Amino acid sequence: MTTLSTTGVFAGEVKEFPWNWQNQPLRVVYETIGEGSPLLLLPAFSSVSTRGEVGELAKLLSTHFQVTAIDWPGFGESSRLSLDYNPAIYEQFLADFVKSVFNTPIIVVAAGHATGYVLKLAVKQPEAISKIVLLAPTWRGPLPTMGANANIAAMVRGMVRSPIFGQALYKLNTTPSFLSWMYRRHVFTDTTKLTPEFIAEKWQTTQQPNARFASAAFVTGNIDTIHSQAEFLSLVESVNVPIIAFIGASSPPKSRQEMDALAKLPKITSVIIPGTLGLHEEYPAIVFDAILPFLTNMC
Repeated sequence: MTTLSTTGVFAGEVKEFPWNWQNQPLRVVYETIGEGSPLLLLPAFSSVSTRGEVGELAKLLSTHFQVTAIDWPGFGESSRLSLDYNPAIYEQFLADFVKSVFNTPIIVVAAGHATGYVLKLAVKQPEAISKIVLLAPTWRGPLPTMGANANIAAMVRGMVRSPIFGQALYKLNTTPSFLSWMYRRHVFTDTTKLTPEFIAEKWQTTQQPNARFASAAFVTGNIDTIHSQAEFLSLVESVNVPIIAFIGASSPPKSRQEMDALAKLPKITSVIIPGTLGLHEEYPAIVFDAILPFLTNMC
């Protein structure tokens, strides 16, 4: 690991994790802040995914824990290669990262689509994780959620990956006006927080070279590591560490149905708080106050 900076996105120490996928070298950027027991903070997958979205929550948690937040491969400041992004990549990356960076069991706080990956890691390496916090947990990408079948999703993904038409199509779907619409529809509930500066920052991360490849994989469901509600609930039942789930009161109907099904499992503690799919970024103080008792309980 190489230290890149001591003043990161949320005033932490920024490091680089060198990683290889099928003989292709990638650099994965992560940031650490605070002291205490280790806590891994995983941002949600999205076209605008960066560790910055969990930055305010990281700062709050750093008063009690040593917090590490990552930029997933293909997103943020990490390498954005033109890979065929799929679950195998992210499952292997997360396993390798946790094994290399931490030497004691960790707490994992996972937002959105990171849910499936941390659950699978907890099943495969139960000794690596002590507790799991799920923030607005999801497992299905936007196009599948809208009802698109696998063939349509693959066609869209292929178009976005194409050299010229794909770049144009991607730019049309990452304009500031489109991003603002997306946030208003299902990410934030308080639209006063969607300032021009906020949207401009989100737009900027979508415009990095090769940004469209991982983004297209997420949108079309190609990085869905779970493919049915039954599989999702069965996976949760297989995990042998404490799990708490936080559900946004204003979550989109289809996502809320899946979260409510999760909440009904006897082993799950669930809490409804303000917000929707971006609750961790929109209401970090509320999230922090809600999860702290679970994290500091020694049971």
